[in-house]
Amino acid sequence: MFDISGSKNCFTWTRVLSQGAVGNDVTQLQIRVAGWVGVGEILAVDGFFGPATGAAVRRFKAGYGLQSTTETAGPETYAVIYSIQDADCTPRHFSYAEFTGGCGETGFFGGAVSGATVQANLLRVMWQLEALRHKLGDRPIVITSGFRSIGCNSRVGGAPNSLHTYGKAADLGLASAPTQCQLWRTAQSCGFREILGPGYPGHDDHVHVANRDTRFWQAPDC
Repeated sequence: MFDISGSKNCFTWTRVLSQGAVGNDVTQLQIRVAGWVGVGEILAVDGFFGPATGAAVRRFKAGYGLQSTTETAGPETYAVIYSIQDADCTPRHFSYAEFTGGCGETGFFGGAVSGATVQANLLRVMWQLEALRHKLGDRPIVITSGFRSIGCNSRVGGAPNSLHTYGKAADLGLASAPTQCQLWRTAQSCGFREILGPGYPGHDDHVHVANRDTRFWQAPDC
């Protein structure tokens, strides 16, 4: 059912993971299931397989129609992941190129953190967006703004210390197949703590999603 060709170009799991497991393979799993949480929840990417990771794995498996909906990750779970990721570990419907630069710039430098940290942050965002896309019936999502350098963020009128400068945010445009309100509502169960949409100042032409420490959801017109 699932294509696992090319899976070894990124990361390959070599053991079944369940409650209590610790290691980089758990971290890699957590990144990929970070968008499969309950409303208002976030999944820590800490390398420890606890109850929250198990619940996310169960939702991920159910979301992709697997017969087993236990809270254990094994070959069947990994086969799904391999089938929806590219060789650079990004999910197949999103790429770093969609998030690079801004203001005519390219790359991931000049932000609030190093370029490597920006890319690591963006990888989590992309997997959350892949979950959002799938939950919406695999309907396309268009990124209108991803990473911004500090200079670019200033020129476009971004908020001071914007999460865009960390690679932790994405703006989803009107060309996306779902409506703005559908995006805003569904994003609430994809691990995003910052979700801004129609009716919030400056957000009538896109939905903004981001990873932050505290919840800030605003879309008065939804």
